[in-house]
Amino acid sequence: MRPSVVINAAYRYGDWATCADGAAHVALAAVEVGARLVHVSSDALHGGRPSPYLDDDRPTPITAYGAAKAAGETAVAAIDPAAAIVRTSLLIGDDRSPQVQLALDLATGRRAGVLFTDEYRCPIAVTDLAAAVHELAASDYAGLINVAGPQALSRAELGALVASSHGLDPAAVPACTVAESGVGPRPADVRLDSTRAAAILKVRLRPASEVIT
Repeated sequence: MRPSVVINAAYRYGDWATCADGAAHVALAAVEVGARLVHVSSDALHGGRPSPYLDDDRPTPITAYGAAKAAGETAVAAIDPAAAIVRTSLLIGDDRSPQVQLALDLATGRRAGVLFTDEYRCPIAVTDLAAAVHELAASDYAGLINVAGPQALSRAELGALVASSHGLDPAAVPACTVAESGVGPRPADVRLDSTRAAAILKVRLRPASEVIT
C-alpha cells in the first residue's frame, strides 16, 4: 500500500517501542512513500506548571511515558519536518471512553482507586479531536499544535461531572490530592493553550461540560 495520508495514533502506555521507536518507523515509512503525516502526541510530555503550555513549548517529562512521547515527537520532527504533530489531552466521549468508564466504575464501587483534585487537564471530545486531525491531514500545517478542550478540569472534577451526568452522586467518586495518595511524581497542572488550533481549524473544540451531559 502507498497511502497519501498517514495518521499515527498508535498508543501503548509506558511502551517505548510503540511511542518512541514506533513513531520513528512510521515517519520513515511516510516519507518513503511521500505521504502526509499527522502524528498524535500527548500533554503527558509536560511536567506541569501554573501557566498553560503553548504549542511550541519544549517537553519537560517527569514520567517514562512522557519521555517516550517526547522522543516520538523529536523523531517525527527530525525525519519529516512537514508533519503536523498534535498534542492533545484526556479523551472523553460516550461510556466506552476509558476516562468516563473509570469515573463510573469508581462512583459505583466496581473499581478501587481515586481521582486527583490537583491534577488538571483539558479534556477533549474524541470526535472533536478526530475532526481536527482530519482537517490537519488535508492542510499543509507543519510542526507542533495543541488540540485540546477549552475547559481545564481536575481529574476529580471530570469524574464528578461524569457521575452527575449518569444520575449518580458526584460525591461518590473517591478523590484526594496526589500527595495524599502516596503515588510517585505525576504531572500536576498541565493545561494546553489551544488558541492556535481554534483560530485555524473549522471544528469547534467543545468544553467537557458540554460534551458530558
